[in-house]
Amino acid sequence: MVAKGPAPLQRAHLRHQPVALRSGRLHCIVLDTSGSMRQRGRLALAKGHAAFMIEQAARQGDDVALLRFGGQGVELLLPPGRARLSGSQRLRPVGGGGGTPLAQALAQADALLQRSQRRSGPLESWLWLLTDGRTLEQPQAPQAPQHLVIVDFDDTRHNLGRCADWATRWGAAHHRAQA
Repeated sequence: MVAKGPAPLQRAHLRHQPVALRSGRLHCIVLDTSGSMRQRGRLALAKGHAAFMIEQAARQGDDVALLRFGGQGVELLLPPGRARLSGSQRLRPVGGGGGTPLAQALAQADALLQRSQRRSGPLESWLWLLTDGRTLEQPQAPQAPQHLVIVDFDDTRHNLGRCADWATRWGAAHHRAQA
């Protein structure tokens, strides 16, 4: 309107402003549902964190995938796709128990992110590991994600420190879960 001034609007007055497009963003949430997560409400807290993350991704127009791992193995609860507010409802019936196949879960998450990048082209990928770190496995860092975040649900009084150790070894961000 500044270029137009008091004159009638003409095509020459219009200015094209290119819009910077951001590449797609995929958040892969890997949720520990092992037996140790059932203690002291850790699983409920982790499910709440995962639901919040899905809802945030939906508000931002991002994609999300959700894997769970525990005594029943690794299960894909939400395949990669546009995040929807209703996606957090998939967490409601999730229970826990059994062992902690962490290495298998991370390998599946890594493969999922690699497939998504091949299909979708440039993609900002995030892997969020929600766990208490109570496993004897010492898995290698996933290679596909550009951003790796470990959300630590271990007991604050008797913390084993494994999540912090993995974060240091992997070059990942480490956050203590807040109730």
